[in-house]
Amino acid sequence: MSSQPVQSRRIRHSLRNQICAVLISAILPYLVRLLFIDQQQQDFTGLHVTLVAAICGGLASVFSLRNLIRYPGTEAVSSILSITSLIYGAIAATFLFGRIDYVRAVLIGNYLLCVSLLFTEQVAGSARRQMRIAILEQGTARRFAASNIAWITVSDPAEPIIDVDAVTVDLRADLSDAWERRITELALVGVPVYHIKHLRESLTGMVELEHLAETSYGTLAPPYLYILCKRIIDTLIAGLILLIAFPIMIAVAVIIRMDSPGPAIFRQTRIGFRGRPFVVQKFRTMHVASSDPDSRSAAMTQTDDVRITRIGRFLRKTRIDELPQLINILRGEMSLIGPRPEAAVLSAWYEKEIPFYRYRHIVMPGVTGWAQINQGHVTNVEDVTTKLHYDFYYIRHLSPWIDMLIVLRTIMTMISGHGAK
Repeated sequence: MSSQPVQSRRIRHSLRNQICAVLISAILPYLVRLLFIDQQQQDFTGLHVTLVAAICGGLASVFSLRNLIRYPGTEAVSSILSITSLIYGAIAATFLFGRIDYVRAVLIGNYLLCVSLLFTEQVAGSARRQMRIAILEQGTARRFAASNIAWITVSDPAEPIIDVDAVTVDLRADLSDAWERRITELALVGVPVYHIKHLRESLTGMVELEHLAETSYGTLAPPYLYILCKRIIDTLIAGLILLIAFPIMIAVAVIIRMDSPGPAIFRQTRIGFRGRPFVVQKFRTMHVASSDPDSRSAAMTQTDDVRITRIGRFLRKTRIDELPQLINILRGEMSLIGPRPEAAVLSAWYEKEIPFYRYRHIVMPGVTGWAQINQGHVTNVEDVTTKLHYDFYYIRHLSPWIDMLIVLRTIMTMISGHGAK
């Protein structure tokens, strides 16, 4: 057996390449600039500050990228431009508002070179990054659909396991002494051994919560400190966006009134944090219903729903219809990111049909969320169960990194229109 896991060697090799790319992209524009300045008269302070900022920005991009790509469905290649642009934009804003002397041409050259080299490294290494996972088919451990995975089935404890990234097995199964010794040997030589349920979770982005004790915090409540910080950030961002977008919202409201009869704002009772009902606000995208708006059928939006107005289709595709929910955020009823709040009538139905459904209310509902970007809009019980598994994954992995990933993918969703109905 290989004495060192293949995946750990690949990770270290990739990290070395990325750090080299960062250093090259920072130093090369710096050296080129040195060739074209007056060595006697030039003040080097701004140039040196730019070099330090370039190195820090590149390393921050690598660190952020490596934290984001550990979540399922994240393509590192497509994330490079977004992450790097966000970080270098923050650096440029710091220089601008802090009135710090820097060399603009060097920073721009560093940014362009950093994106190019990180992109090249990622594309060049993608061919060698397919994971090889040995699966010990004991208990409930069976293969499942997952992209970029080569499964190696092992049915005998004496069977050789060569050059694998990891081993997975049902650790809750009644394993024989031979299997337990073999699994221990694999762990001792550095091969990661995963419980099949945890591996499925990390590769699919869903948590099938069978017992409330399976939450990962040692308590049923997510970390309070991050929840508090998230609330402060939500308020600041929502207030800023509302100020900037207010003229647009007025124009949208006028267009909606001209397009079809009825109010510009749609209001609906939904279930929020800790199971409390609240009234969500959105731009109206449907014709005013003649039936009871609180009925189950009226609360469901179907694919190509005939009730959607002409302007409503555009508002839904671009997510502009969600802008009034900024008011819900300022009221403390919603967050920018979290499980989407369901209509009260649907929530009551789902609670009767789906175990643990109410647990999704342990965090603040959001304008966008993990289930939203992975699955889109759903209504039937089967799809809602899958959506719930995405919500549980988000609650278990609640962190700044998954929130940043959701923001980036929501922007892509707004551009593509995926998931809109």
